[in-house]
Amino acid sequence: MRLLKLVPDNTNIDFVRLRGWAFGLTLALTLLAVGVTFAKGLNLGVDFVGGLMIEEKFPFPPSADRVRSVVDGLGVGEANIQTVGDGRTISIRLPVPKSNDEGATNAVVRKVEAALGQQFPGATFSRYDTVSGKVSGELIKHGVLAVVLAILGIGLFAIFRFEWQFGVSTIVAIVHDLLVTLGFFAITQFELDLTIIAAFLTIIGYSINDKIVIDDRIRENMRRYRKMDMREIINLSVNETLPRTVMTSVTILLALVALLLLGGHVLRGFTAAMILGIVVGTYSSIYVSSSLLITLGLRAEPNREKPGTTDKRKVTDAERITPRES
Repeated sequence: MRLLKLVPDNTNIDFVRLRGWAFGLTLALTLLAVGVTFAKGLNLGVDFVGGLMIEEKFPFPPSADRVRSVVDGLGVGEANIQTVGDGRTISIRLPVPKSNDEGATNAVVRKVEAALGQQFPGATFSRYDTVSGKVSGELIKHGVLAVVLAILGIGLFAIFRFEWQFGVSTIVAIVHDLLVTLGFFAITQFELDLTIIAAFLTIIGYSINDKIVIDDRIRENMRRYRKMDMREIINLSVNETLPRTVMTSVTILLALVALLLLGGHVLRGFTAAMILGIVVGTYSSIYVSSSLLITLGLRAEPNREKPGTTDKRKVTDAERITPRES
């Protein structure tokens, strides 16, 4: 039985040749993501802004203005209405009741449920979440801190494991991956909550796994081919690991697409973030992180043989361009 191969073993693609275009695209995507995030803002969930979030399902897509009018008329605070999924599910965000106890919260939920059921026959209550303002502030701080510490820890690992250039290129690529994903949430206005923070950390984990595999092969080839130009070493290393990179990305994407289609709207934001993170992370691993090593001045290790000795191992042209099994 023949093994499935998405990428041939003998690929010899000149990835470094496109690094100028890749750097330009990376910079453009990053600036666009940052600009959109500041211009449109993020749809922060109850986890981060505090309040009461009620989810109501309707038999048909209702008018958001009519739903807002009904809820505002109850005197429970100004309602923030958002359509979810196919339009038949409405997310209603309200301020936390002043008494801030479970009884008062349940009373508000029942009041909203009864009013919507009366105005929209067939509407059913789905779920509700509540978070106080103090807790939401702590969640923001801890969520951001977790992401920052993860990036710094990964960068330090790459510096001590390889060279400082590897650490810098890895941090740049991961920050790019996260900013592009954040810009996607600003454009789509998917709700950003703790589940999405978990998705960001998962994206970081996937990105570093992919980048470390390529960096390790680059480091290995630097020691093996000390006289080879750095462009050739990077192209050789990326081509050697390309079958593994593509196969890993495709298998993960298959699972994520199934989750996106069948997992429901509750997991839609998490799954969308993961899919975009995998695609952008694979791109940055191949075109950004590796090629950036040349810009940062990384060079192959010099031959440390004693004067008068020669390297008994000769590297043939065929060996230089034929990738090993990854």
